[in-house]
Amino acid sequence: MMSNAEKNIRAFLAVEPPEEILQAVIRLQEKLKREISGKLSWTRPGGQHLTLKFFGDVSAEEVDSIGQSVRNCLQPGWALNLKIEKLGVFPDARKPRVLWCGTSGDVEKLAALQKQLEADFALIGFPQEDRPFRAHLTLARIRDSREVSGVSEALTRHAAFSAGEFIVKELVLFQSRLTPQGAIYNRLAMFPLAG
Repeated sequence: MMSNAEKNIRAFLAVEPPEEILQAVIRLQEKLKREISGKLSWTRPGGQHLTLKFFGDVSAEEVDSIGQSVRNCLQPGWALNLKIEKLGVFPDARKPRVLWCGTSGDVEKLAALQKQLEADFALIGFPQEDRPFRAHLTLARIRDSREVSGVSEALTRHAAFSAGEFIVKELVLFQSRLTPQGAIYNRLAMFPLAG
């Protein structure tokens, strides 16, 4: 059994959208900051990812095991085409907690891949997520929905938002370091998708 001191890498597996998609999301986020007021914690501009699995604190050995599981899961000839579009909230508009951009395109294929990865990660000791997988980019976390205004109007105003589409070329295992200025992400490993 490893001590907590050895589990010093906060890691997650994700799809990283290309720069032009992230720039469109940043422009939307800047508009939303003027339209929505209250207690929100905005994600760092350009730091959005489509998270497939959050691992929490792991050791270097577990990083290797995660990488092996991902490589075993990816099939030759895999290709994913995704579109970042629409604005939404979790869990619902009455008590929003997370403001996000959604995805369309090969989302069923992405969900099937995520489900297989979840099962494979469970075999190496990472519990499966209870909530259903919904691919999204987090724009903001709402601390107290009673103290936020403008969300419903923003959802209506930006209903037709689209950042564009892209082909997923790789999955990325990130390290997330928490700082007072927000999370800083470093790439630990990349797993190409053959297309």
